[in-house]
Amino acid sequence: MTGTTNRLDALRAKMKETGTDLVVLGAGAHLGWLTGVRPHADERPCLAFVSQAGAAFLMPALEAESVRTQTDLPFHKWSDDEGPDAALARLLDAINVRDADSLVLDETMRADHASLVTDALPGAARRFTADTVGALRMRKDDAEYAALKRNAQIADDAMKAAWAAMHPGMTETQVADVVRETFAKRDAKPLFTIVGAGPNGAYPHHHTGETVLKEGDAIVMDIGAGSEGFSSDITRMALIGDGPEGYAEVHAVVERAVQAALAAARPGVKAHEVDDAARGVITEAGFGDYFVHRTGHGLGTEVHEPPFITASSQSVLDEGMVFSIEPGIYLPGRFGIRLEEIVILRADGPEILSDLSREAELIDV
Repeated sequence: MTGTTNRLDALRAKMKETGTDLVVLGAGAHLGWLTGVRPHADERPCLAFVSQAGAAFLMPALEAESVRTQTDLPFHKWSDDEGPDAALARLLDAINVRDADSLVLDETMRADHASLVTDALPGAARRFTADTVGALRMRKDDAEYAALKRNAQIADDAMKAAWAAMHPGMTETQVADVVRETFAKRDAKPLFTIVGAGPNGAYPHHHTGETVLKEGDAIVMDIGAGSEGFSSDITRMALIGDGPEGYAEVHAVVERAVQAALAAARPGVKAHEVDDAARGVITEAGFGDYFVHRTGHGLGTEVHEPPFITASSQSVLDEGMVFSIEPGIYLPGRFGIRLEEIVILRADGPEILSDLSREAELIDV
């Protein structure tokens, strides 16, 4: 319970700072981070309520026994035949929030569950978690950093295993199978394996398929898995033989964009300034129309979480934030190049979690 207690204390401090009377979380990443509870998510409201006076669960009786193994927080149980309303009323009285003025709702919560809460507290002004749970989750502590670093090392190993097995005549799916098998051997659950060979690499989220690798292909490899409750995410390039015409020039531009973004990422900088730095390099080189996505996203218990490194983001970066830097250039009908690093922001700039070079891996033919 030590981790949960510390996080509840940190949340209550944020609630006091932001004038928040009540935080309500549904089944999902926020709840798992705060309490360690990861209930089955269905139509039955299973919600955690946190106030300065207490914390408790609105708990379906069907889930109570299994969830009890994950938490010592009080339960206000309800059954299918009686519904959740009476249990919710008891819970609100128990944690002294009947007269709440300010309510934070989990933005990932089901709409009907959110309505259950707001109907019970009609006088409370409502907002989402960005300045409470969300703000806390963005700043990783030492234990979270260590878990993310271990995940990055597992992903490095999976990438290297795929390169060692790769040869002309393999399909994208067969390469992805090597990645997934390597993750599984390291007790990491595969989350995604994008293998885009040749022209398929020009689709940023290509669906890995039966395309056969051949000499001259540039191959985008974007892989990630989950272990210890955290995620990995890395993108690297491989070349079968010499690769396609013009590849070296484009790779060099993307590499400069990564370096520019890394140089721009400092505590106190707005997220869009990192995107601006990467995008400026690519635009100046004449490929601006072919950089079709944001520069990055946060990473932690989820593969995509705040902060988001976009052209419009006003989020201020801070020490302990973990996010991707992954500019790309996608040339339809030819090839695509994306180079992705996951970094944790330190006082003097970003620390890269992967140990792999960003140079394209050369596959012999």
